[in-house]
Amino acid sequence: MTKNHITESVGLDPNKRPPQEHILVIKLGALGDFIQALGPMAAIRKYHKEAHITLLTTGPYEEFAHRSNYFDDIRLDTKPKLLDLNGWLNLRKRLIKGNFSRVYDLQNNDRTSLYLRLFPHNRHPEWIGVASGASHRNNSPQRTQGTAFEGHRQTLALAGINDVIVNDMSWIKEDLSAFDLQPPFILLAPGCSPKHPQKRWPVGYYIKTAQALIDKGYQIVLLGTDAEKEITQKISRACPLALDLTGKTSLFQIVALAHKAYAAIGNDTGPMHMIGPTHCPSIILFSSHGDPKKHTPNGDNVYALQRDSLEDLLPQCVLDQFSIIEKNPETTRHLHAT
Repeated sequence: MTKNHITESVGLDPNKRPPQEHILVIKLGALGDFIQALGPMAAIRKYHKEAHITLLTTGPYEEFAHRSNYFDDIRLDTKPKLLDLNGWLNLRKRLIKGNFSRVYDLQNNDRTSLYLRLFPHNRHPEWIGVASGASHRNNSPQRTQGTAFEGHRQTLALAGINDVIVNDMSWIKEDLSAFDLQPPFILLAPGCSPKHPQKRWPVGYYIKTAQALIDKGYQIVLLGTDAEKEITQKISRACPLALDLTGKTSLFQIVALAHKAYAAIGNDTGPMHMIGPTHCPSIILFSSHGDPKKHTPNGDNVYALQRDSLEDLLPQCVLDQFSIIEKNPETTRHLHAT
């Protein structure tokens, strides 16, 4: 069923509207991947203006989905275990009851590919994704050679959706008055998953960089979770003029801060994936354990710096990149826009 088939059915009573199309979008996580899927979600909403669109997601992303206003309904996937028969039967019942004519699988993993098989064979919806048996299957090796966003753009093109752009999350509005912000300020995200310490730029390098930026008249704003307090406290003690917001910001406040920040510097971590799309000039630091081609956040003002070991990425290299940002007229325009 194509869009034209839905909107231009022949032989219907002109006084009766055709039945509303029901669309399902699947995106379960994780944070960075969900952010990269926002642009494709917006494009799906724009393409199916009159459709009833449901998102199947997980708890951490429910509020993001509500705020985006791209969906008419949001359902949470309990992700049943392999031997949880009742869980799978309930999921199957929910999928069939949705009466979906088309499914956009933006998760594209083995689990969600299996969801196609939960539909009765004679009631398969159009399926856009990588699943075997999909009506619009993207099994091109190019899909995984770049970022998830680029892969989604390739896949949606198979279904006739070509207007897919990075979502700058300008629809997120948050009150930041409780924070003692002193523009121009620069966001620092020095943390990272404890499972990947090799992806953390040395805290001493962050201290040297922060001190240099403070000397230039910028306020440093530290971001992180409570699990990263040890790192941010070391920076805060060495740079007492820095504003330490560790554990004090919601995900939405991070986005709002990015919309007003002069720039951001951080590791390959979740907050930087939220900051990059906002047009905030962002410097992302990669070791050999990350692939900038695949994992650099979306955005029109994002710079990736990489060394095999982050100990070899000296603070002066980051400061040199920051000087390029300072000379970029786009940075000034970004500040005026906020």
